[in-house]
Amino acid sequence: MLLIKNGRVMDPKSQFDGICDLLIEDGKIIKIGEHISVADAEVIDASGKIVAPGLIDVHVHFREPGQTHKEDIHTGALAAARGGFTTVVMMANTNPTVSTVDTLTEVLTSGAREAIHVKSVATITDKFDGQHLTDFASLLSAGAVGFSDDGIPFTDAGKVRQAMQLAVTHDTVLSLHEEDPQLTGVLGINDGEISHKCGVTGAPSVSEYSMVARDAMLALDTQARVHFQHLSAGQSVDVVRFAKSLGANITAEVTPQHFSMTEQAILTHASNAKLNPPLRRQSDIEKLIVGLQDGTIDLIATDHAPHTHEEKDQELIKAPSGMTGLETALALGMTHLVAPGHLSLMQLLEKMTSNPAKLYQFDAGYLAENGPADLLIFDAQAVKIITDDFASKASNSPFVGEALQGVIAYTICNGKVVYQAG
Repeated sequence: MLLIKNGRVMDPKSQFDGICDLLIEDGKIIKIGEHISVADAEVIDASGKIVAPGLIDVHVHFREPGQTHKEDIHTGALAAARGGFTTVVMMANTNPTVSTVDTLTEVLTSGAREAIHVKSVATITDKFDGQHLTDFASLLSAGAVGFSDDGIPFTDAGKVRQAMQLAVTHDTVLSLHEEDPQLTGVLGINDGEISHKCGVTGAPSVSEYSMVARDAMLALDTQARVHFQHLSAGQSVDVVRFAKSLGANITAEVTPQHFSMTEQAILTHASNAKLNPPLRRQSDIEKLIVGLQDGTIDLIATDHAPHTHEEKDQELIKAPSGMTGLETALALGMTHLVAPGHLSLMQLLEKMTSNPAKLYQFDAGYLAENGPADLLIFDAQAVKIITDDFASKASNSPFVGEALQGVIAYTICNGKVVYQAG
């Protein structure tokens, strides 16, 4: 048995917030209350710390199979645990892509060996070809939690509509990366002041919000469950809000990097600040924050995208987009959302626990008696300088060297400590 004592227990699902103890046995929380005493239990003193549900990230790239020089499922899971995450959903842009039951089974078998819960989506189309829909029924039966062509946006609206109709038939979720390739120049850099200083045409906001608008209306028409990944443009927030008001069955996410940094970061962090979609302007950040406040943006996801030093050390135009994000996500939320008063701590936790669980209908993201013993203990006031000593294979982060608020002490999954600071 594991006994967690004296922590400030915060559960976004029930809105409980109070000082109490939790008793854990056989992977379950068996009792929540004050002054619990058990003679033979292992005790963690959480005095002065927050006890919350384990974080859930619905958007990670663990690079297995095919690109394990960047990351593999094991190192990705270690990074997740260190970041306070007990459940992650892997994207399908591996090599080969997760388009068949065989490949899906391979990645889920690998994930099952880890100490946290590792899930996966499958591709919407075969090998991301944008045309031939995969076998949704077989992939769902084999364990896929949803479908995405993340990284290769759809250009064929008719095919998107067919995919949505198929998703309705199978009661599943489509997660969409919205960035029209016909409207972009160099991916990963916002088209504007900074891209022009770099001598290139970048990726304009319209490349994102035009596709969000198209697919939000298709979602309204089909009533498919559609999730918009990593919104970056303020206009995208406006579109999602409008479509929700019409009754579209849609949700949206934002990454910590997109509410924490502007396109100016390219000047100081170069390729480590090159992301798809790109970092935008301060005015976009302001709209993203309003979207988080009013519920237009339902959840926060990292888009954890590790790359090697050699790949990121190329000139800006050639370097791949993406950053390692699991180990800094909570602290970025604490520093840029909670500390300035944009969100309460409970609201931040909701965006990182119960709301992501709701998207895929996971039995996770909450603290309750007889519920899963997946939880996080952290110091909400402590400040830590981010170093490049990550559990991930990669250290491609523009936040290295920054002082961020919120330090994780323990991550517990299935009732077992899977990360302990120090």
